[in-house]
Amino acid sequence: MINKLKADFKKVFKREVQEVFFSPGRVNLIGEHTDYNGGHVFPCALSFGTYGVVSKREDKLVNMYSLNFEEVGTISFDLDNMEYIKEHDWVNYPKGVCKVFKDKGHKLSHGFDILVFGNIPNGAGLSSSASIELLMAVILNDTFKFNIDMVDMVKYSQEAENKFIGVNCGIMDQFAIGMGKDRCAILLDCNTLNYRYSEINMQGYSIVIGNTNKRRGLADSKYNERRAECERALKNLQTKLNIKSLGELTEKEFEDNKHLIENEIDRKRAKHAVYENQRTLSAVKALEENNLPHFGQLMVSSHVSLRDDYEVTGIELDTLVNYALKQEGVIGSRMTGAGFGGCTVSIVKDECVGNFIENVTKGYEKEIGYAPTFYVAHISNGARKIG
Repeated sequence: MINKLKADFKKVFKREVQEVFFSPGRVNLIGEHTDYNGGHVFPCALSFGTYGVVSKREDKLVNMYSLNFEEVGTISFDLDNMEYIKEHDWVNYPKGVCKVFKDKGHKLSHGFDILVFGNIPNGAGLSSSASIELLMAVILNDTFKFNIDMVDMVKYSQEAENKFIGVNCGIMDQFAIGMGKDRCAILLDCNTLNYRYSEINMQGYSIVIGNTNKRRGLADSKYNERRAECERALKNLQTKLNIKSLGELTEKEFEDNKHLIENEIDRKRAKHAVYENQRTLSAVKALEENNLPHFGQLMVSSHVSLRDDYEVTGIELDTLVNYALKQEGVIGSRMTGAGFGGCTVSIVKDECVGNFIENVTKGYEKEIGYAPTFYVAHISNGARKIG
């Protein structure tokens, strides 16, 4: 693949390649909608992601070309004049990262020609935007020898998405993509950014990602709505409790104080945030004790809570999970990501993966009217130079 990308670069930019970089996608195994509620998440980086083929320029121009959007052609911006321009579409993400680097006092003394190719399913909720942000961060850090710590690059990338793009995302996506480690998931406390790696011993089992192929048109507006509901619930609880986030509460503390939350809908949202955080901690413990069946049960409980209390699943995700759980060799299945479309993650016995994909595809297509797409995922290292 790298040789083909180098040939494509030469064709587009009429010059030789200097370096190749890779930034993975991510999947969250459990811990959904807990990141902005000060709870824990448990993501891992994936073997598919975004490739960047790079050559330095003498001037301050950055020319970017994506094999995923060839009809758009080359999009250029000047490192001395970086503004959000709607027509620059996907290039605004790496441009935003360049601007944050510059704003932090890092001198970007020359531009680049960059050819990009991503094999993350577009619109699936596996974080292609954070992947390209970290790709740009690693390119800048490596080229200019800034020696910036990866956790700081993760924060720069989140800042680019929050302030330059205007999407109020938590830090999980960028953290998983920047800090990913082969054969490990990351238990991350989104409140403190304390983290530890947990080795995933899935011998005999695969992580299978199912894409509903429904574009997540609702996700952004509903995401902001859910954040507001959780913030209201927290304010109500703070009239009595000395807490900074919902993630600080145990289930018992929540049950003893939930009457403080005035609005019934807000109460349901807060319940999910608290219970999902505790589920995540239990799930990591189960995995570390090689208790995959218990981990699978917690995945299912997570999906039920996202469906009933947080109300972010929808018919496509529910259908995919329902069919998945009927298949032989399935340990657990749940939606992953923001919801309202996007993907599910299932843990499936290796020898059952073929039948699983065939049977779930048939059932889903019959009920929804079009087919899902499946990817057997492997856990990968984070964003890095590969050539």
